[in-house]
Amino acid sequence: MNLFWYTQLTRLILPLFFLRLWWRGRQQPGYRLHWLERLGHYPISESRPLIWLHAVSVGETRAALPLLRSLAEQYPNHAFLLTHTTPTGRETALDEAPPGIQRVYLPYDLPGAVGRFLETFKPTLGFLLETELWPRLIHECHHHHIPLILANARLSERSARRYALVPTLTRTLLGQLSLIAAQSHADAQRFEALGAPRVKLMGNLKFDAPLPCEHHASFQPIRQMIGENRTVWIAASTREGEESLLLKHLGSLLTPPHLLVLVPRHPQRFDAVAALLEARHIPYQRRSAQRPLSAETTVLLGDSMGEMYAWYRLAQYALMGGTLLPLGGQNLLEALSVGCPVLLGPYTFNFAEASTAAVECGAARQFSNLDELPLLIKEFLENPTLCHSMGEQGRCFVERNRGATATLLDLVRELVH
Repeated sequence: MNLFWYTQLTRLILPLFFLRLWWRGRQQPGYRLHWLERLGHYPISESRPLIWLHAVSVGETRAALPLLRSLAEQYPNHAFLLTHTTPTGRETALDEAPPGIQRVYLPYDLPGAVGRFLETFKPTLGFLLETELWPRLIHECHHHHIPLILANARLSERSARRYALVPTLTRTLLGQLSLIAAQSHADAQRFEALGAPRVKLMGNLKFDAPLPCEHHASFQPIRQMIGENRTVWIAASTREGEESLLLKHLGSLLTPPHLLVLVPRHPQRFDAVAALLEARHIPYQRRSAQRPLSAETTVLLGDSMGEMYAWYRLAQYALMGGTLLPLGGQNLLEALSVGCPVLLGPYTFNFAEASTAAVECGAARQFSNLDELPLLIKEFLENPTLCHSMGEQGRCFVERNRGATATLLDLVRELVH
């Protein structure tokens, strides 16, 4: 009955989904492409046994790549499919996934769309990364005896409370998964508390994520654009409302030779952040302009795609977006993997265990009040030796925690056929 009403509600709001695609397509044209795929209509098919992985966007796609490569090596007679929700995730797979991997959008969670998807590709095994719990999709895979694994699974306390509001649906949903492979003990305990019967610990795939292929190619052009005499720091993957908070607290710290690289999380917000900088009369340039940095510029707006690792390599340290407001934070492991120490705000529930461990090993610092931010930024800017030391701790931290891919492969070997 819960699934019935869930399906009726999804049907009712389906026009809003397409309206949202059209609206977001004003800034990201990729949202206006391949609409039929979101209804389960695909111009391709596959006759070989197929393993399917669902990775929502860029971070999940990069985390999936080591798993995808290992699966391809172990099961050379299988085809592989990556599904996505966002155009940026799909483009990342095009650039970085092994050749021959099919890429499509996951259909909306409706019986007809999900049925067409499963009929087209007939997966023999599926992986949903992180917290992609789609009731209809999971139900249909269970009904068709398709093993489905929630891999790299994480569940914040906030999300666990929301799922607890619909206990019957949640317990059924989790029970229909073949396996939940959790990132941490805390995640595993929260899934078990909600009634999940098959939960194992695997670690975090994002520790295994390789550097993207464009990493080295983009570094030198950016270095030449900025020059050698600027102290660079980055506010990485900031979310709506965070840029204004940050700029409000920076004050006199936005002066040459210091340079803030401000990189909004979502490309559709680049223009809005540029307008904010103009309204505050802050001398800034856009990365997309591709011209040398002027002496008076204090903020470089990172309005390009695929260059985050290059920014981390250039930066003395990184302030992680999503942590200034209760949004849960973005992936700090990307910065730590290239030796860039991180500064975290109070809200890190999306990466709680990794954030705590990074702080404990000296690779990150966390503040609880925005009033602390100016002094911390000043300390980091004036102490490159401290930043270098913390960066080395971060590199070691990432290396110590690799291995989730191998653990997951051991857990699922008996499910592959």
